[in-house]
Amino acid sequence: MQVSVIIPAFNRASTLARALRSVLTQKGASFELIVVDDGSNDTSRAVVEQLGQKHPEIRYLFQTRMGPAAARNVGIKNARAPFVAFLDSDDEWLPGKLKAQLKFFEETPACLICQTDEIWIRNGTRVNPMKKHRKAGGFIFERCVSLSMVSPSCVMMRKAFFDRVGFFDESLPACEDYDLWLRTSACLPIGLVERPYVIRYGGHADQRSRQFEVMDQFRVRALLKILRSGMLTADQRKIASQELERKCRIIIRGALKRGKYELADYFKGVLEKARYPEASPAVPKALPVSLRSRLDV
Repeated sequence: MQVSVIIPAFNRASTLARALRSVLTQKGASFELIVVDDGSNDTSRAVVEQLGQKHPEIRYLFQTRMGPAAARNVGIKNARAPFVAFLDSDDEWLPGKLKAQLKFFEETPACLICQTDEIWIRNGTRVNPMKKHRKAGGFIFERCVSLSMVSPSCVMMRKAFFDRVGFFDESLPACEDYDLWLRTSACLPIGLVERPYVIRYGGHADQRSRQFEVMDQFRVRALLKILRSGMLTADQRKIASQELERKCRIIIRGALKRGKYELADYFKGVLEKARYPEASPAVPKALPVSLRSRLDV
């Protein structure tokens, strides 16, 4: 067995079979397929069990609702192969993905992680990504700071990658992948297979990005964490600090525009604390009670 493929899923019965079949039809690579059900109450389990009757390489794990980071981590810890790949339950792979990435690793034995290019489908229509969204390889920390330049469905990594970089941060309800790619790109090159082997679907109502009022709050948390980690070079610290300020200002402007002054004041405090960590004792350590149901920085 060469690859452990991990699919986290929550109430995605409508797309899960498509994702599973796109893995099961991969040729030129041996794999196990681990579905981590994050507490679904739809027919997701039945979908997996039906396919599992003919495909013993499928393993089904169930956990109480803990979020996508925890689901992926459970998959990683149960993986038995030397390589790990992820597929989101609403995406699908094109034929040849696993074979192409295994070939990449064979040719670049020192590399710990690589990703493929992808095709975007939004609301049923193919869209072309802007230049700033185009995949890149190598040391791409600066690009990963401003945008999430790595897609979970596109990556494959050696299992040793997690010993070097760590796991997904389970305290983040969203943007846990942004956090991991920040830590990755700060210290490792990310390989690129330039051919698109992933179809990435967006625009549907149950997307994670639609579940939170302010998604950038979690990216702010990830930036604060890596700035405090001590792992960044001076240049990387400057880049991360500038992006932290930019994201805080976007949140503040949006909050003021909507008349959410408490939210704006909170992120003003976050920004002030980041600028002057020794001179800002008045910045709150936790969100006001009135904001905690929607935000967690």
